[in-house]
Amino acid sequence: MHSSGSPQPPIRQMSGPLDSARIQRPFLWAPALVLRGGRVIDPTQGMDAPADLVIRDGKVVAVGPCLPLPDDARVVEVQGLVVAPAFVDVHVHLRDPGFPEKETLQSGAAAAAAGGFATICCMPNTQPPLDTPERVRDIVERARGLPVRVFPIGAISRGRRGEELADLVGMAEAGAVGFSDDGDSTRSARVLRAALETSRLLGRPIMVHCEEWTLAAGGVVHEGPVARRLGLPGVPAAAEEIVLLRDLELARVTGGWLHVLHLTTARGLAFVRRAKRDGVRVTVEVTPHHLLLTDEWVAGVRRFAGEEEVQPPGPCPDPNAKVNPPLRPEEDVLALRAGLRDGTIDLIATDHAPHHEQDKPSDLRRAAFGMVGLELALPLLLRLVHAGSLTLRELIEFLSCQPARVLGLPGGTLRPGSPADVVVFDPAVPWQITRETLRSRSANTPLLGLTLHGRVLLTIVEGKVVYGDTHFTDRCTGLGGRPDLSGYPIRGAPQR
Repeated sequence: MHSSGSPQPPIRQMSGPLDSARIQRPFLWAPALVLRGGRVIDPTQGMDAPADLVIRDGKVVAVGPCLPLPDDARVVEVQGLVVAPAFVDVHVHLRDPGFPEKETLQSGAAAAAAGGFATICCMPNTQPPLDTPERVRDIVERARGLPVRVFPIGAISRGRRGEELADLVGMAEAGAVGFSDDGDSTRSARVLRAALETSRLLGRPIMVHCEEWTLAAGGVVHEGPVARRLGLPGVPAAAEEIVLLRDLELARVTGGWLHVLHLTTARGLAFVRRAKRDGVRVTVEVTPHHLLLTDEWVAGVRRFAGEEEVQPPGPCPDPNAKVNPPLRPEEDVLALRAGLRDGTIDLIATDHAPHHEQDKPSDLRRAAFGMVGLELALPLLLRLVHAGSLTLRELIEFLSCQPARVLGLPGGTLRPGSPADVVVFDPAVPWQITRETLRSRSANTPLLGLTLHGRVLLTIVEGKVVYGDTHFTDRCTGLGGRPDLSGYPIRGAPQR
């Protein structure tokens, strides 16, 4: 270990994204790491102010303005940047096991770190599905050593067929933090009722994808004017709302914990609002793409909801805009934003759903549902901040504090003594979304080619820097005689 006054080995310049080991060498020489002078936002402490953050031994040691710094500290100057609890995503598809061409635990973890996430929960619609304690345990064991924490979600039903309850107790003991048949609804109300009753014993949520399959069968986009214009079969909003009503009623009857995945409609939001008012134990998530994009994106009309500016057109139809549940009309999108503000919606989750290019042909009837989201959540959601729909503090609460609190996961706070899970981001820097700028194994997003604003520069998990934006870290390591181009050097702590 080098002291702050010791000579340091030369930093070999490399291009491209930095891996964990390369980042940790310059950043983690000394026991203490200090992020100095950033705008620290931590809703759990009511904090939104310039401050220093001191990290040692994987924990937050102190946070506050003008802190006395340890003599052995390495200091990263982050004035003008936002420092916040790293993000937590309770809804991610890692396609592992079964679909390595789409994503793996390793590539998904790398994408999560690049997006500012310290903790993610992976869904069970794999091949084979995560429907036994052994398969859940396999994910837990293979996730050890990844740059971010990965918690598995077990299947509600055996084979995710919706016919027979899986071993929820055994999967919980193996490490499952929730249960879902996501990708499909649990078809049997009897099975879902049993799952909700079991959730009371386990304290883990039953995470439901609401879709009445006979109404949705064959549909590829929201049923409405866009579908008719394109001559494509539609998925009616009622397909989601009918099953949502069923599941809310089963939660009321059982007293179990229902978590509604990717809510998309104004009527569905009203159903949840009423259920919460009646005392039903229900939590709800919404995705960034359902908060920003409308069904017009399927037709290549790339205009963000609530904005007048139209971006350069995309393909028509655009297979990368095909998701399940589908993108909805603007009135639904704006209603979901209101649901964030009034507390009906509890958290934001990406529903990161990678697909290989061959799975997204231009024929929407054959294209797979889903888009990647881990690396794009922040810049997408910052549009709501720039438009005044959310504050930065509210955004961080929905992306970090609330997901951790709701599911009882690590992180979501910068309180002293907590795990040092930290994200540093520039809310204004522009970057173009391309295949090369994404770390996911897949690039299925309708945002390709667009320039968004806001990018993660550092992600720290339990005190270890697991991701650094190349330009930022290169400048931070401009030590010795190298010019400091950015104003964000790493240096020894000053004497005070």
